[in-house]
Amino acid sequence: MNRKLLLAMQKRNKKRLEELRSKLKNNEVREEDLEAVQSEVDELSEEAQEIADALENLPEEDPDNNDKDSTDPENGDAEDDPEEDQDENKREKGITPEQRDGILTAIGKGLSTRGHKSTKNKEKEIRQAFANFVVGRISESEARSLGIEAGNGGVVIPDVVASEIITYAEEENLLRKYGTTVRTKGNVKYPVLVKKATANVNKKERAKNNPIPETDIEFDEIYLDPAEFDALATVTKKLINMTGVNVEDVVIEELKKAYVRKEINYMFNGDDVGNENPGALAKKAVAFTPSIVVNLTAADAGQKLYDALIELKNTPVTEIMKKGRFIINRAALTAIEKMKTADGFPLLRPFTQAEGGIGHTLVGYPVDWTDAADGADPDVPVLYFGDFKAFKIQDVIGALQLQKLLEKYADTNRIGFQIYNLLDGKLVYSPFEPAVYRYEIGAAGPVGP
Repeated sequence: MNRKLLLAMQKRNKKRLEELRSKLKNNEVREEDLEAVQSEVDELSEEAQEIADALENLPEEDPDNNDKDSTDPENGDAEDDPEEDQDENKREKGITPEQRDGILTAIGKGLSTRGHKSTKNKEKEIRQAFANFVVGRISESEARSLGIEAGNGGVVIPDVVASEIITYAEEENLLRKYGTTVRTKGNVKYPVLVKKATANVNKKERAKNNPIPETDIEFDEIYLDPAEFDALATVTKKLINMTGVNVEDVVIEELKKAYVRKEINYMFNGDDVGNENPGALAKKAVAFTPSIVVNLTAADAGQKLYDALIELKNTPVTEIMKKGRFIINRAALTAIEKMKTADGFPLLRPFTQAEGGIGHTLVGYPVDWTDAADGADPDVPVLYFGDFKAFKIQDVIGALQLQKLLEKYADTNRIGFQIYNLLDGKLVYSPFEPAVYRYEIGAAGPVGP
């Protein structure tokens, strides 16, 4: 669609919005027309945004067009129009002042230049406004005018920034990458089978004295119960005030690092004193012990480790095994990279067309490594195998917030950012079908020949 046609559509759209605004100001909209008017305003506002996005994405800018037909709140937009109709009799017969003001506000947003920014530009503006507020460059009222929810020194991290933080978390936190995430405000519960039903076989026809015996089936419920979750990041004032430093990149980068470090430990280990996570991967994964103890320094370590890994991947039930993958720590990666089977093949083998480039397989299954999989001793090789979709994560909608700490770090010329969230993550499975197994290479087990 060419620019000329889009501009004509934009002009027609604004003209209709202005007509509706005029009717509302003159109290010409009756109560029975309210729903239809509201619906039309919503459709026109949505159409205005789509047209603006299309204009923004055209390959070439039109130098003669500067949205002359647009009106901005700073330049006399409807939202700040001082005219008020004082005819109370007309108001009583029409819609209420609250209803009228609500639709006028919607029309004002549809007509404003600010409301016509492309989605990409809106996100950039919100991102910059958020960063500028948390480092003190703009006031609380200015932040709110730019769409930031702020109050009492705190700020709700906007969706565009929160999604960036969570995206970074998914890259660094393999449990987010391969687990199951639910975004909701309420509690989330998962039923797990704790007692199986028993089937019957009967060659004879059933009679009154031979009914089908009753069997019990029993489920338990595991709740995701989000806990208060926080982290602290600091940025120096010198860095913030240096010319050429992109302040929002500095702030958001620090937020990412501080948040993700805490989240990863909570999900993998859950060992924060007083805030333990019983559903953490290290605690809930089933310990695996091979039939033969593997001594990594022995001459035949490669073949024995290969045999142990075969036992490990064949341990889960079929459904889990089909969806299985390995998550290992750096010590395990180092050990496995050095190992070869008796016929000279390496245990860790590359394969192409993996997510993000070339990946590796271990006994035929994809493998990822992370330092988060370390146990008490990072030098001990640790491997997890199973279906990590069974790791359930709850993100509470709108809970990711930031508190700015100015005075606390003033004597060291820093600004602190306290990140707050409500989060829970648990490995959830039935005792009849463990989803993930944990193997420490060299763990005690039966002595082999």
